[in-house]
Amino acid sequence: MPSFEHSEIKSRIHHHLISRTNFLQVKDQFNEDQLRAFVDQAITGLCQETKLVVSLEERGAIIRELVTAITSLGPIRPLVEDPTVTEIMVNGAKTIYIQRNGKIEKTNVQFTDNSSLIHTVQKILASSGSPRRVDESSPYVDFSMSDGSRVNVILPPLSLSGPILTIRKFSRDLSTVDDLIEKRSLNKQMAVFLTAAIKAKLNIVFCGSTGSGKTTLLNVLSRHIPAHERIISIEDTAELRLMQEHVVSLQAKGPNIEGKGEVSIRNLFVNSLRMRPDRIIIGEVRGEEILDLIQSISSGHAGALAIIHADSPQECFNRMVTMMLMSGIRLSGEQIQQQIATSIDLIVYVELFLDGVRRITNITDLKFDKDIKHITLEDIFTFKQQRIENGQVIGDWVMNPQKPSCYHKFVKRNIELPGFFGK
Repeated sequence: MPSFEHSEIKSRIHHHLISRTNFLQVKDQFNEDQLRAFVDQAITGLCQETKLVVSLEERGAIIRELVTAITSLGPIRPLVEDPTVTEIMVNGAKTIYIQRNGKIEKTNVQFTDNSSLIHTVQKILASSGSPRRVDESSPYVDFSMSDGSRVNVILPPLSLSGPILTIRKFSRDLSTVDDLIEKRSLNKQMAVFLTAAIKAKLNIVFCGSTGSGKTTLLNVLSRHIPAHERIISIEDTAELRLMQEHVVSLQAKGPNIEGKGEVSIRNLFVNSLRMRPDRIIIGEVRGEEILDLIQSISSGHAGALAIIHADSPQECFNRMVTMMLMSGIRLSGEQIQQQIATSIDLIVYVELFLDGVRRITNITDLKFDKDIKHITLEDIFTFKQQRIENGQVIGDWVMNPQKPSCYHKFVKRNIELPGFFGK
């Protein structure tokens, strides 16, 4: 008889429910007890059909997890299950907006009152498995749902509009570079260059505004990190979904009610350097951890990937300089700029356009000329918008034929870029 891990058993049962039963048609008509009975019967059928062995304890756990995931969402469940909806914004019980195809629209969905909304929030938090809490003493929280969607909650009195719930859904239809090409996020040539840059262990910063697709892009490109490498990921809220086997995921911890016990991104980063990493990935750089990142790269930890909120490659560079200055390091602004320019190889800027398409608009080479002590940001690829036609942005990417300053790293690791750079 076959034996499987809990996650694989759960996945097989979920697949059986969707493909072999009328679960999707009946789940909205059932109460919680009826859902439990339906799932239990489906598990029995799958076990008889495939000779799968599921213990009573495991069966109970799987039924509880699947049913809780469905019943915890309340009236917003159809929005969460709608694949065209990328973000859900609940501004109090009676006002709910969504983002679909990059555009925000108001829905007719409502909660009965703020109490029912708070009840739903607590059930979503409980079903996520997160140890975090949200209540009067701790009125805001960030956490991830089991499917990878990111959730933010802020409660009164911090919010004057009632409980605010924001869900940024995890994109399941963007898992490969080909998916990004199909969605017009980049072209084939850029995809080849970026995957080669990952394999060549370039240090890359992904930047853009909120909701522009930075994390999704990093997730997709991270698949090209060689399987033998040990990856350490560090995040405030778990959003990265790395597919390699040897991944150690670290998550920052906020202070407790007494204001103690906080573990910051910087604390985790310093500790990660003692964990024999081949790669370090930071979900978002916001402050003093930039100093440790730059110094670790300078001391030989190549292949770092990080995300920074910024509205252009130049603004991204400026933010890194500002964060370094705020760390209190005793270097001049010019020396800090030089450290960053010699450590970071590429800045990849992602933008959400008016037509709802998230495009990489710049892949920028951060160059430092040691002879004249001069720093320049030179685009390797740039998106040139030509016009807007029937609501669609028309344009194309242009490549700079000159070899970037990081080209020697491709050569060093024997990563070929045939036909790319002529000079």
